Parts: sequence; C-alpha cells; structure tokens
Amino acid sequence: MSWRPQYRSSKFRNVYGKVASREHCFDGIPITKNVHDNHFCAVNARFLAIVTESAGGGSFLVIPIEQTGRIEPNYPKVCGHQGNVLDIKWNPFIENIIASCSEDTSVRIWEIPEGGLKRNMTEAVLELYGHSRRVGLVEWHPTTNNILFSAGYDYKVLIWNLDIGEPVKMIDCHTDVILCMSFNTDGSLLATTCKDKKLRVVEPRSGRVLQEASCKNHRVNRVVFLGSTKRLLTTGVSRWNTRQIALWDQEDLSMPLIEEEIDGLSGLLFPFYDADTHMLYLAGKGDGNIRYYEIGSEKPYLSFLMEFRSPAPQKGLGVMPKYGLDVSACEVFRFYKLITLKGLIEPISMIVPRRSETYQEDIYPMTPGTEPALTPDEWLSGVNRDPILMSLKEGYKKTSKMVFKAPVREKKSVVVNGIDLLENVPPRTENELLRMFFRQQDEIRRLKEELAQKDIRLRQLQLELKNMRNSPKNN
Repeated sequence: MSWRPQYRSSKFRNVYGKVASREHCFDGIPITKNVHDNHFCAVNARFLAIVTESAGGGSFLVIPIEQTGRIEPNYPKVCGHQGNVLDIKWNPFIENIIASCSEDTSVRIWEIPEGGLKRNMTEAVLELYGHSRRVGLVEWHPTTNNILFSAGYDYKVLIWNLDIGEPVKMIDCHTDVILCMSFNTDGSLLATTCKDKKLRVVEPRSGRVLQEASCKNHRVNRVVFLGSTKRLLTTGVSRWNTRQIALWDQEDLSMPLIEEEIDGLSGLLFPFYDADTHMLYLAGKGDGNIRYYEIGSEKPYLSFLMEFRSPAPQKGLGVMPKYGLDVSACEVFRFYKLITLKGLIEPISMIVPRRSETYQEDIYPMTPGTEPALTPDEWLSGVNRDPILMSLKEGYKKTSKMVFKAPVREKKSVVVNGIDLLENVPPRTENELLRMFFRQQDEIRRLKEELAQKDIRLRQLQLELKNMRNSPKNN
C-alpha cells in the first residue's frame, strides 16, 4: 500500500481576500492620528463611521455605505464632544443609532438621519454622564435592546439602560484601565482584559467575577468569546516580547489550553471571530496582513488557513455584520481597513471560491439578525435568551422597524450600587485641562479686545461731547 500524505479537509482552506477597486473605496478622509488602541471605525449595512482628526474637540464622519469615492473636505461631521472621540459602535438592532465615548468623560447616543448627514450634528439624542475620567470603550449588549456598556479610565464598567437614560449597574472589580470587553453568545457573561495583566470572566448583572487568570507569561491585550464553544481567545505578548495568542476554557482560567507565538512585531493584535464559519482572523495594528485560522473542538484547536498580505499598514478595521455581506459572491467576512497615510478606507472581502452561483447553505447557516431577543427590564431581571436568528437566503435586506426614543430626564443625582456618580465634579485629564486653559485664555483675550474697543469708543464720545460744549452757539 502506497504512502499518502494526510491533508486536513476544510471548506475554508482556500478562502482569499479581495480588495475593492479604488472607486469602491472611501478616499480623502482625515483619519484620526490618536494612538488609543481602538479601531476608530464602525460599520453596518447602511453606514460607515470613522473617527477623524479635528481641532477643538472630537468628531467622526458618518457616510452612507454606497457613497464610495472621494469625500469632500467640508463633508458634515458629528462633532458634539468636547474631547477626542475614543470609540464608536452602531446599535445592532437600530441601524441609524450610534454610540460614542470620549475624553470628555461622556457617552453620547446619536441618531443619524435617513440618507446621512446634510450638516454638522452637534446635538446628541442622549448624553450619558457617570464616569469620572475619560471613557475608552463602549459595547452594545448582543441580545438586548438599549443596553449599553461603557468602560472608563476610572477602572469602572457602567451598564446603561437607554430606556431611562441612566446607569443601572456598575462593575467595580478592576484595578487598572480596562483594555477590552467581549460578550458570549447570549450576553450572560462578559470577558475583560485589563492593564493589571488579568483576564476576567464576569457575570455583568451582579458584577461577580466568576473566573480570573493572572497572565504572567502571556500579557493579555484583547479577548474574544468563541461563540457558543465555551472558549475564549486572547492576544497578547509573551515574556520574550513576541506577539502571542492563547486559547482558554471559560470555566477554568488557571492555564491556557494552548499558546502560540505569532511573530516578533510590536503592533497590537486584533482578533475577530466568525461564529458561523468558526474562523478566526488576526490583524496587527501597523501591519498590512491578516492571518486567518479555523477553530476546532479537538486538539490542536487552531488550524492555520492562509494569510492576506498588503503593503499598506492598517490603523484599525471595521467589520460588516453578516446581513450586509454579498452572499451571491460567497463573501463570508468583510473588513474596512483604515489606511492613515493615504486617508483611505479600503473594503477587503474574504471569499470562499465556489463555481456555483446558487445560495451556499453550508457556508451561510442561520445567523443573529436585527431583532432583539430581550427588553432591558427582562435582561436586568435575570432572563437570558439566545439571539433571534435569520436566514441570509431571502429577505435579509429587510430593515429593522425599531425606533429609538430618548427618555426625558430631569437633572438629578445618579446613584449606582449606593454611590452617587455625580456627587462631585469629575477630575479632568491633562489634555482636557490644557484645552480648558487655552479656551479660557482665548476668552480672556477676546474680552480684553472688546473692552479696549469700548474704551476707545468712550474716549471718542467724550471728546465729541467736549467739542460740542466748547463750540459757539448758532444764531
């Protein structure tokens, strides 16, 4: 019997990345130069949002997804924040609602008009204050409408009920800055990574830490739940300062199941997981390539598939939801790559090569749709429910009928876990203090100029009055 090599069979072994043509990219965008470790980009089936470089506060662009090509320099922006915008996320159930957080300690909810912005938007439908320092992360709950999580540099995670516009829970178990948050499929568990080098699995409604790993050999940066497999994947740095990924059992974080070194580069590794295809994508900040793997239920768990290569480095990546993909082209994932040097947003489609043009049910199983499974009150009372699934075969272009209604609020104290979050004036960051100082200096200079002008005018009037008194009377 002849020897035959053993190949691993996989329908995704030949997945390849296809870059959109230049006319289908978004050009001329002043992408932010902020060094905060976020994507600065959020995508859904209708809009693309990008944090931009701006003076005197934070702003981001919102562009209809079909409006490709060059963007005009005076294109209207969302510019209501007083500090740099650090994160933006679209509501998964209402396509024109976006949340943003900023160095000005606020979280804001914006309602984008049909067809996009016609003028600068400065008024948010909801302004949320509860953090005492800048807010670095926002995440929507995956199955519940109007539940938003925010993580600040005050080491706290606040859970906001947007039906009432108030924080309803506070998770206060971290001892340093929170780097990343990720939910499991039904949103009953929250995984976090922190600058204190710990990975935590938290029950969000009670704030109780269920599992905790002190990662001494693997300094964690980013974490993602691997769907319903009860596993977590983290990216980080090994003790030799090489980039590394680790796979964990969510019920036992004492030791990782596997650790794998990637390379010796220094950029942060962003993980993206597709629960429908069980594919993991790894993209490094400042790299031009995207590696992708298939996750299995048995050892070796991770199987390397291929690597998409590009010479242009990426600052961040936005990901299109499943219902926004082109199923006729067998597209299973789509990135929106931020190229700062060119001011370019470049779509990259991950495609399974198939000859048939019919719908491929094996690569498009039922996927979470645009209908929430729970109301905020149900989730807060302890109910867990899996996301409502939809088929991409037909009718998946239907838009959600849900509408966001901002609550009418009176100014009052915000008490969470027995602590009044607004009892004292929040301490300002160094950048905010500098901005306030320069703004006050400009205001003082302006008032001095106005006073000088009024003084000159007063002198002129006094001189005219004196001349009138000294002039001889007319007969």
